[in-house]
Amino acid sequence: MTYKKLGKTGLDIPPIIFGTSCLGNLYQPLSREIKLDILREMFNNMSGLVLLDSAGKYGAGLALEVIGQGLQELDIPAKRIVISNKMGWYRVPLTTPEPTFERGVWANIKHDAIQKISYDGIYECWEQGCQLLGENYSPRLLSVHDPDEYLAAATTPRERSRAFQDIIDAYRALFELKEQGLAKAIGVGAKDWHVIRDITSEIDLDWVMLAVSFTILKHPPEVLDFLDELTERGIGIFNSAVFHAGFLTGGRYFDYRILNPRSETDKTYFDWRKKFFSVCQDFAAAPATACVQFGLSHPGILSIALNTSNPQRVRQNIASVSTELSSDFWMAMKNAGLIANNYPYLGQVVQK
Repeated sequence: MTYKKLGKTGLDIPPIIFGTSCLGNLYQPLSREIKLDILREMFNNMSGLVLLDSAGKYGAGLALEVIGQGLQELDIPAKRIVISNKMGWYRVPLTTPEPTFERGVWANIKHDAIQKISYDGIYECWEQGCQLLGENYSPRLLSVHDPDEYLAAATTPRERSRAFQDIIDAYRALFELKEQGLAKAIGVGAKDWHVIRDITSEIDLDWVMLAVSFTILKHPPEVLDFLDELTERGIGIFNSAVFHAGFLTGGRYFDYRILNPRSETDKTYFDWRKKFFSVCQDFAAAPATACVQFGLSHPGILSIALNTSNPQRVRQNIASVSTELSSDFWMAMKNAGLIANNYPYLGQVVQK
């Protein structure tokens, strides 16, 4: 497994980042034993540094808490782990029958979370995150989480301008933490790549994490141009949510909602998946591997974040980052209209 340097930070980044939203009870509660087994499998199947991506939003801090307790119980030395904490959500007491953020997404959690994107808010999120992780496992990659959602809540241009200034102030706090030696690299994670573009035009970040923006299903030319720009600037790129919440590998959820096969809009996704599975079957290729390999195919992408609620899937996820598929497979995907015909990094480029 080839590790790559993250810009000027000196950090070695593995090609797989382990997402941890399932440790925060994403969609379903997991037992303590299963969560510990997931963490155990990560370290048993990786010989070098293990990179975990987490956030205060995941189960209102539950994922961070599980990571800290699990690493301690497994006696994992701090030198073997790099933790990314996407900040901006802060744990608060649960005073309603269910959490007030992302209703229906987090199962059986005991706390609520509120958004705190500001200079002071980031310091509060940092301190709380460190408390949840425990003194031995502080995060080294820091970012503002969901700035796109924060901006989308604005109802007027003036409100959006104030919200964007809050984000800039939040990064002032993050870079102070880096200057104090409390972090190694500063980045951003968002679903809307346009917001990532807006932020990187104002701030020189070390890395970005895209979600559901560059996938085997969706890879528009403007996103490719943006990835090229980031690469030229030396900004590391992490990719995530390449299965669209599991739908592309057979799941019910698509980007946090259950699709309706009788809906005309949703039917197009089912049709795409049916043709995708057919090509995969023809080449004996696992759909998950195809999604991962496409998600890693742009030369600027350092790593891909993969998440699982099944300990046995951890090893399969690791294998998927190093299992190359043939050029014939990618040509078949192009011929079936499943990926862009002129996509330059996989299969022969076909001139229109």
